[in-house]
Amino acid sequence: MKSYLEDNIIYITKNDLPEYKKNGSIVRNNYFWALKSICGYSPMGGDWEFEQEIWIALSRMLLFFTNSGYLGYSETILEFSEDTLIPDVLRSVSTKI
Repeated sequence: MKSYLEDNIIYITKNDLPEYKKNGSIVRNNYFWALKSICGYSPMGGDWEFEQEIWIALSRMLLFFTNSGYLGYSETILEFSEDTLIPDVLRSVSTKI
């Protein structure tokens, strides 16, 4: 998921966020609600914000869904630009693009 860091807030871009679908996959819908539940701000049609205080929860949740094998790697890994210094707590669930 394309992400960026500004003022100690991780943003996941709106185009890479999971979607909730009423009759969709249970795993994907659970992933949507789990991510949304720890999100500090999730405007409809906008990038979701994750404050520094919940980064450990974000990391654990992404690792859980990555290891489940039900979702693709690109759906559960934070992708940052080359010039971004990835916080230590998020390194195991992040990559640079």
